[in-house]
Amino acid sequence: MQTRRFGRTGHMSTVAIFGAAAFWEISQADADQVMEQVIAAGINHIDVAPSYGQAEERIGPWMPKERERFFLGCKTTERTKAGAWQEMHASLKRLQTEKFDLYQLHAITTFEELDAVTMKGGALEAAVEAQRAGLTQFIGITGHGANAPAIYLEALKRFDFDSVLFPLNFIQMGNPEYRKNAEALMAECRRKDVGMMVIKTITRGPWGEKPHSAATWYEPFSEMDEIQRAVNFALSQDVTGLCTAGDVRILPLVLKACENFTALSVLEQELLVETGREFTPLFI
Repeated sequence: MQTRRFGRTGHMSTVAIFGAAAFWEISQADADQVMEQVIAAGINHIDVAPSYGQAEERIGPWMPKERERFFLGCKTTERTKAGAWQEMHASLKRLQTEKFDLYQLHAITTFEELDAVTMKGGALEAAVEAQRAGLTQFIGITGHGANAPAIYLEALKRFDFDSVLFPLNFIQMGNPEYRKNAEALMAECRRKDVGMMVIKTITRGPWGEKPHSAATWYEPFSEMDEIQRAVNFALSQDVTGLCTAGDVRILPLVLKACENFTALSVLEQELLVETGREFTPLFI
């Protein structure tokens, strides 16, 4: 699988980054099988959070023997320094590791939340203190929503984050305002050598009244050709990689699509964005 430099971290991350939200509710035996798939695919970067159900507990047993294999990124949804510090140490214990490669301020979806984590006594102070103490090497920011790119552009003005994580798919990029801010964010990240991860890459749209056929909170594309087109679009952008969808049944298809990634021309990307207008964007 192709690898790309994760910004200034220097880590050559696989373009498929294991999104551990897939371990929301799963037995250890089933999680072990998935981890074997992840390793067999050559994935070397994990994105996990304590808010992902059982994910930390299921990955933890793998860390004592496989820690050196993976660039490990964890997150906090706490907004205060004290809360983030406590949550970080709980995550370290569950993941059975002494340090993270990346610790991220998670689910920053409004400017008010950005204010909360960057103010005096906010969660960012805990991340900086952890970095000084050697508990994490790098600091990032993540989230979703229609305003995500604009929020992270502002975040990069307030602090020199090492990475960002935001939604990107050909349907969402049909929104002119979203696309403008996403392209501006990617340009700023390139300028500052900030690593970029994208999520929601195989999103078809919101579930609405449809019965849920996947564990994801959005309706994903489920056919191989659809997933391949969506992955080709996402990885044709100047990003490090995509976090795999939060469903273990879809994971093998996404891994296959990442292995078979073919870059799209600018014209092919534009045509795909046009076809995306028949769908309802996840974020309005």
